[in-house]
Amino acid sequence: MIREVAADLALGLAVVVVLGSATGVLVMRGAYRKLHFVTPVALVAPVLVVLAVFIRSGLDENTGESLLALIFLLISGPYLTHATIGAIRARERRGENGPEESR
Repeated sequence: MIREVAADLALGLAVVVVLGSATGVLVMRGAYRKLHFVTPVALVAPVLVVLAVFIRSGLDENTGESLLALIFLLISGPYLTHATIGAIRARERRGENGPEESR
């Protein structure tokens, strides 16, 4: 019973993080500001989901696969963010977006 409540609490927190980040993306103007709200979805929410899987399942095959996926996300997240910023800057230099949209 306690394990189920703890797992549900972790999943609920993950949902709150995703909803808060989505709200931030909708409210903020400019790609750079929006990118700040994408980070919690990419890093915090997956940790909470894997924690919920671990609490509910214990140490088994599902936990191992979830942990491998989490490690991949944690390693690739900063690189994807950096690549996104580079694409935004390249687009600005070509003049496709005015500076008022990106700031």
